[in-house]
Amino acid sequence: MTASDDTAPTASARPTPGPLPDPILDRATAGRLIDSTRIRHGLTWRDIAAAVDRPLVWTTSACLGSFPVESAVADRICALLELPPEVAESLRTQPTRVRDDALLTDPTVYRLTEAIQVHGAAIKALIHEEFGDGIMSAINFTLDIDRREDPDGDRVVITMDGKFLDYRW
Repeated sequence: MTASDDTAPTASARPTPGPLPDPILDRATAGRLIDSTRIRHGLTWRDIAAAVDRPLVWTTSACLGSFPVESAVADRICALLELPPEVAESLRTQPTRVRDDALLTDPTVYRLTEAIQVHGAAIKALIHEEFGDGIMSAINFTLDIDRREDPDGDRVVITMDGKFLDYRW
C-alpha cells in the first residue's frame, strides 16, 4: 500500500455540488398553461387533437394532466401552442390520478355523476345480463363526446367504450 492509498478523502476534498435544477413543472400548472394558451391562440381541443392525430377526449384529458404523453406528441403540442420545453417535460411525466372533490361540485361533472348514480344499478344489471359476471374496463377504454341536433335543444352524446373483463374464479 502506498502512502496515497491509505488516506481517505476529506469532506473538503469532495466537489461542491452546483445549484439544483428546477423541479419538473407540476401537471396541474402545465394543464392550466396549455388551456390558457389554447384559448389565447383561438384553438379548440379538437384543433389540438387533430394536430397531434389523437382522439379528442384523450388529448384533452392528457393536456389537463390525466395521461402521460409520449415525447413526440408532447413536443408537437408545445410547438403548436408556442410553449416552452418545461411544459412538454411535464406532459411526459406519469400522472397521479386522484379524486378531486372540488371538480365534483362543478355543475357539468356533478350532472354526469348524478346520471351514473340514477342509472348505475340499471347499467350494471344490463352489463351483467348481456356479458355475464364482470366489469367494464376504464383502462382499456375510450370516451367520445358528440353533439346531436334536436328541435328541443341540442343533445350531448357521450359514448363510453370499455373492454369487458369477466371475473374468473
